[in-house]
Amino acid sequence: MPIVCKHPRPLRAAFALIAALAAAGVLAGCDRAAGGEAGDGSAPKRRYGAIAFEPCTLASPFASGTIAAQCARFKVPENHAEPKGKTIELNLAWLPPTDNAAVDDDPVFFLAGGPGQAAVASWPAVDAAFRDVRKRRSIVLIDQRGTGKSSPLTCADAVPDDAGERDEAAVMADSLAAVRRCAQNLKVDARRFTTTDAVADLDAVRAAIGAAKIDLVGVSYGTRVAQQYAGRYPQHTRAVVLDGVVPNELVLGTEHARNLDAALAQQFKLCQQTPACRSRFGAAPREQLRQLMARLQADPVEVDYRDPSTGEPGRERVTAGHVAMLTRMFSYQPEAASLLPLVLSEADQGRYAPLLALSKMIGGQLSEEINYGMQLSVTCAEDADLFVADPADKDTVLGAAMTDALTAQCKVWPTGARPKNFHEPLRSDVPVLLLSGELDPVTPPRYGDQVLKHLPNGRHLILRGQGHSTLRIGCAPKLLGQFLESADAKKLDARCLDALGYVPPFVSFNGWEP
Repeated sequence: MPIVCKHPRPLRAAFALIAALAAAGVLAGCDRAAGGEAGDGSAPKRRYGAIAFEPCTLASPFASGTIAAQCARFKVPENHAEPKGKTIELNLAWLPPTDNAAVDDDPVFFLAGGPGQAAVASWPAVDAAFRDVRKRRSIVLIDQRGTGKSSPLTCADAVPDDAGERDEAAVMADSLAAVRRCAQNLKVDARRFTTTDAVADLDAVRAAIGAAKIDLVGVSYGTRVAQQYAGRYPQHTRAVVLDGVVPNELVLGTEHARNLDAALAQQFKLCQQTPACRSRFGAAPREQLRQLMARLQADPVEVDYRDPSTGEPGRERVTAGHVAMLTRMFSYQPEAASLLPLVLSEADQGRYAPLLALSKMIGGQLSEEINYGMQLSVTCAEDADLFVADPADKDTVLGAAMTDALTAQCKVWPTGARPKNFHEPLRSDVPVLLLSGELDPVTPPRYGDQVLKHLPNGRHLILRGQGHSTLRIGCAPKLLGQFLESADAKKLDARCLDALGYVPPFVSFNGWEP
């Protein structure tokens, strides 16, 4: 039976979603935003507890309109074990309830993904998902230390812009040198930029605004932060939402390659179940992908293309790295994944320009939006020493390049420590709503099932045909609002999610089959 999309969108919608893939970070995507621009000082400041805020505007090129907010700077110890020592400033934004009569007892803290994504900058892309929540509750956004405007750990050239165009060994050597230079020039102690430090920051902000309890909504890596906070401060945690779930037990990065290949198998299966797709692209798209990467690995191809950002013509080499990066990032959202069979087929037939242009677009967005130094501070302290090579990764699209690079970089990066129980599962009676996309290539539904085992008041909803980060999909915003109102996930009527379907594959650049 053919797979039918119940809510078809035109071709331009797919490209709009491609541009917004950063909503999921490296784990979760990242959205470019000119967030937190303060007013001119003429408007009166508002206080939320002990913190004085002033008007600001949150905006993003990937989200329509602007969002009025209140912004502030908040000092915290660089090392929370030394409260009278050196301090750093956190960048905050506060969105008061839109219903002026609302009683705001438990604000919602939004925790962005990555690691390395800034909450304030990423908010405009997810604001619509909180339309019901915002009526009655404040939203508090904290740029996690090391991201955005909170002492950002930005390492120039750590992820070279031309990584897909050169030999892998040369790229790794240059990246390692850039990380070493970055570490030598730090003005802060990068060992203090871990998840554990961020959790302490979060609670310091909670105490300062005078909230006895808070709600946490974490996306991708933000779900790790949420679980760590709920485990350390259960007395201050009212309810938790985990979207794109990262189990505490997970060693970040070790399963990316296998998870992607598993998601690709599901996505390519959809092509085989759609007659027009099977007829157009054949019966073995995964094998086509494997052969394409092997050819480009052995012999990269010079290609003329048009830059998707500037429209200017260019000429570069297409490599297996371009194919791997594009395949991974397109898999995050079904509208983008629906383009994969077509783009890969075009490349397999020697027409590489679409693949190169799209790869350059996605790669540029990621390198601009992720604070790579912060990502290293988190990964090196919490995961890298637990990496174990898996021979099965050799035949995957991503291979072992990611973990190999991180292992090398962590040897030259200032590395903090994680608590002894850091990787133990969250065991809690707190109400938790877990959300997963059926086709998620980075945090598959089995992760949510794993976390749910230890949460007696939790409920896991799997959204059919969806990818990474699902808060904005279908009726999920309504369910989010209902859950944060009732703090009872098990009583939610989630039948509205049954309307979700699969996005059919593109069989030409004119769009989907009618």
